[in-house]
Amino acid sequence: MNTLGDFFAVLSAAEERLDQGFANLPPASRPALDAQAEAILQQVAVRLHDNYPYGHPLYAGQMLKPPHPIARAAYALAMSLNPNNHARDGGRASSGMEIEAVAVLARMLGLPQHLGHLTSGGTFANLEALWVAGQSAAGGSIAASDQAHYTHSRISAVLGLPFTSIPSDHAGRMDLRALESELASGKIGTVVATLGTTATGAVDPLHEIVELRRRYGFRIHADAAYGGYFALASNLAGETRAAFDAIPQVDSIVVDPHKHGLQPYGCGAILFRDPAVGRFYKHDSPYTYFSSKDLHLGEISLECSRAGASAVALWATQQLLPYTQGGEFARGLEAGRAAALEMYRRLAADQRFITPMALPELDIIYWAVRAGSPQSSSALARRVFEEAAQRDLHLALAELPLRFFSPAVWQQTDSDTVTCLRSVLMKADHLPWIDEIWKRLNDATARVVCP
Repeated sequence: MNTLGDFFAVLSAAEERLDQGFANLPPASRPALDAQAEAILQQVAVRLHDNYPYGHPLYAGQMLKPPHPIARAAYALAMSLNPNNHARDGGRASSGMEIEAVAVLARMLGLPQHLGHLTSGGTFANLEALWVAGQSAAGGSIAASDQAHYTHSRISAVLGLPFTSIPSDHAGRMDLRALESELASGKIGTVVATLGTTATGAVDPLHEIVELRRRYGFRIHADAAYGGYFALASNLAGETRAAFDAIPQVDSIVVDPHKHGLQPYGCGAILFRDPAVGRFYKHDSPYTYFSSKDLHLGEISLECSRAGASAVALWATQQLLPYTQGGEFARGLEAGRAAALEMYRRLAADQRFITPMALPELDIIYWAVRAGSPQSSSALARRVFEEAAQRDLHLALAELPLRFFSPAVWQQTDSDTVTCLRSVLMKADHLPWIDEIWKRLNDATARVVCP
């Protein structure tokens, strides 16, 4: 599907094949898109110009990766039926496809057995994980790094669970000495290990957290909403690889197919290693389930109505791009990390920038602009950000603690944080575009920073 025409031709043929499955029904009217509808869609197209070009390689800011064309087409095809995967009665075919797609995720992550389902995104998936954690380790506190996603403390508050923030080290990973100090109190019931923090892409040392569990006894939840798919990548550094290799030993894990999985929003997933946690979900709903005695996804989910089209899109993408090491899908992840490594190399060699990280662990990089103080550096970063956008290079900004940097970096410290430039190089196309990205960043920086 190289052109938009090809895309719609393939989709149209699939729509005809779908209609054949219901050819025995008497004809029924369908709403048509008339001239007024066409005019409205033209307005929609114009309104959507007020967006960043998320799908283009020059968009290198936030975690926004374009869905694969087959995911777009499969989603659109499923929307002809608009299935609801809360129960088989609302989405028989799509429920089956969801169960298969989640099983593929479980195999990718190395889980020997699992109970899981798709969600509307990582936030709800993490909510379910912490809800089950609260049921399993009643009274125990949820512990997460201060660099973990802010929703963990918020979710804990919603669930009425005590929350403990664990300091991170200079690399943005959970500080294990601080964690062990808290574990010694006996109050921690669940430790959240983040496999790819949102701000810097840092990976908590899950393998070492597993070792601590042998001594202190607690649940482990892996928040891999962003980084989970890197389980397939072959170009991770040693400590990072060790953390991903420990995934089969977690109690629960969240991964977002709508990040690296080439899916439309929203598509998250929660998986539990022990299928017996399904007992916490049991409920009696006399009006929802009536045509099947098989397992309903709604019986293992807190979320009710969910788009069956998400499951169809994910299933179709997995058929085209299997989750195999060395396969096309895995090579796309590796290309993103290779792009981040190359970008880091150039930044580290440029005296105008400061690169505190040793190396990017996944495909996120961040850097500061060299200046006499954090405040001055922050102001320059914001100006570079704006100048880059003027050149159609879209980056991001992140407010990060000074302890991520060497004390010798700044002559004076007028703040505890510094505004950094940040980039998520998660598209496979970012690697061949690195020269162009670097040229535009260099031009933007030259406008505001003296050589």
